[in-house]
Amino acid sequence: MEILACPICKGSLEYIRDKNILVCRKCNIFFEIREGIPILLPDTGKPLKE
Repeated sequence: MEILACPICKGSLEYIRDKNILVCRKCNIFFEIREGIPILLPDTGKPLKE
């Protein structure tokens, strides 16, 4: 997980275990992890609603 980066800003991603997502705090978006595979395509990021 340490080598993964946001595909938009290249910033670090934070793993949220209970929701099984990766969050970019800079872009304020999250990426889903499906069947253990992070979906890190730029157009798959969803707005983070806290």
